[in-house]
Amino acid sequence: MRKLAIYCLVVLFAMGSAFTSCNSIKNANNTQKGTGIGAAAGALVGGILGNYVGKGGNAVLGAVVGAAVGGGTGAIIGNKMDKQARKITEALPGAEVERVGEGIRMVLKEDAVRFDVNKSTLTAQAKENLDKLIPVFNEYSDTNIDLFGYTDSSGNVNSNLTLSKNRAKSVKSYLISKGLSSGRLHTTGLGIADPIASNETVEGKSQNRRVEFAITANKKMTEEAKTEATN
Repeated sequence: MRKLAIYCLVVLFAMGSAFTSCNSIKNANNTQKGTGIGAAAGALVGGILGNYVGKGGNAVLGAVVGAAVGGGTGAIIGNKMDKQARKITEALPGAEVERVGEGIRMVLKEDAVRFDVNKSTLTAQAKENLDKLIPVFNEYSDTNIDLFGYTDSSGNVNSNLTLSKNRAKSVKSYLISKGLSSGRLHTTGLGIADPIASNETVEGKSQNRRVEFAITANKKMTEEAKTEATN
């Protein structure tokens, strides 16, 4: 993440210089400036993040950034995502909720979605925590939800990949059983990839056994935002 931070600082510096020298921005009002800078920032940072993810960065960030629209449409979508992120945090304080661009990255660690060792079956505690999120997902129904399953580094790599896929599928199946549309939900298993903690400790392994969510606007939300932005 240090490299990512450095890249973003370079981008911000470069953008600052570019926009300071641009007459059209100098003469624009604050709203116009914000929209113009936001659109350019989304495109530029999105490209850098996409390159970063392609070289080994977090896949969930890549999924969120890749769905960005930018401009006034993106600003409207981002506002809706701000509200949803707050609702998620209120519903499940144990979740790690991160607003990224026009979407949300949510990490459900061992304290939020639990699996028995080498199992993909949801525990009672996991179901209870997912139940807290379902009303929020229903309220913001115009979103796609990509589920990414992970494991720690213990065991066979291929077995971990299969296990991670099954964990993501378990979450999907449970959400569908509670009324969410299957069309909104997509699963990916990434095994031991993208560790968020050291696999050298018990606590670190616990954190790496997780499910991450990438929440992005679906076609309906995007089209409505485009219409709103042009009116």
